[in-house]
Amino acid sequence: MIRSWTNWRTLMVIIAVLIVSGTIVYSQYLAGKIATEERKNVAAWVEAQRTILFSSDTVSINLAAKIITENDQIPIIETNENDQITGNYLNLDAYQVKSDPTYLSKKLKQFRSFNRIPITSILSQNPYAANKYYYGESKLLKETKLYPIIQLIIVAFFIFVAIALQRINYKSEQNQLWASLAKETAHQLGTPVSSLEGWLEILKSTKGNENIVPEIAKDVKRLQLITDRFGKIGSQPKLESAPIAEQIQHILNYMKKRAGEAVQFDCDTTRLENINVLMSPPLFDWVMENLIKNALDAIDGKGLISIQSHLSAHEVIIDVTDNGKGIAAAHIKKVFRPGFTTKKRGWGLGLSLSKRIVEQYHKGKLFVRWSEQGKGTSFRIILPLTTNELMS
Repeated sequence: MIRSWTNWRTLMVIIAVLIVSGTIVYSQYLAGKIATEERKNVAAWVEAQRTILFSSDTVSINLAAKIITENDQIPIIETNENDQITGNYLNLDAYQVKSDPTYLSKKLKQFRSFNRIPITSILSQNPYAANKYYYGESKLLKETKLYPIIQLIIVAFFIFVAIALQRINYKSEQNQLWASLAKETAHQLGTPVSSLEGWLEILKSTKGNENIVPEIAKDVKRLQLITDRFGKIGSQPKLESAPIAEQIQHILNYMKKRAGEAVQFDCDTTRLENINVLMSPPLFDWVMENLIKNALDAIDGKGLISIQSHLSAHEVIIDVTDNGKGIAAAHIKKVFRPGFTTKKRGWGLGLSLSKRIVEQYHKGKLFVRWSEQGKGTSFRIILPLTTNELMS
């Protein structure tokens, strides 16, 4: 289907290019014909001027006067035999001629570039005297030449709009696909999780399991939370005012137990004590969990993970930093793309979903603050403060 759409899109672009190219060629053909007719009209106008000067026939003079008055489109400048401007002109801005002494000379230069060979009217042979007439493009000729350019801009605009709409539609379809996949995953997880809860109750009633039951219960609860998270994808989550420092500490405590003794954690949330942020706690936990998991993968189970917090006038800033292998410069712009991953396992959705959670649901920002291969990576989360926090 994608290949079919690509073929159709290519065909439509080719057709559009052919239409525009045909229009340009035909417009140039028409412009050439109009230019030829206009030169004939100017020649007729010049001959009409001669008739008025030298003819004594009343009928001829009246006809010549009619030809002269009918030319109200083509601009003309008259010069003498030495190409000096006589001061006579037609269809030019009289105000510009009076206010700008160089106006006629500028126009004459422009007309010469359009028609190098003027139309000459010989007044006398001995001594030689003549008037030369240079003319420019009429409004009709200008519009004819301009028409294909305007059409090209319009076609390009519609092609741009069509491609933009297609991309929006494609993204919408992808979003619906991921949302459906997530909800189906949540549905499929529901049955085994319920079964595990039943087995957990049996373990609780059996002596000798007192030490392992609490840990298994935590993991079952975790599975329930993950199921709930997947079920929320695609729907607008309910936000609530929650203490941000406690939320960070909660997910950190969970991840510490599963990180291993070779991993050191440095967490400072003192600046966020008693600060509430409008959030969905389960989804925010998911974001922090993804960032910490990425950091654990980057340090390969041994190293330092730092979580530092800052507070500005309007925002809460959280930096998750590791001293691991870092991200290649070519990959930094791709890490948030759905499906992109450098790991051997995984779908490459963690960072993409995290960015969506932070930016679409929480109206914040998530980005790579810095990364250097061999030295580590730092991700930054920015969340807006609630109105109450801003007032306090």
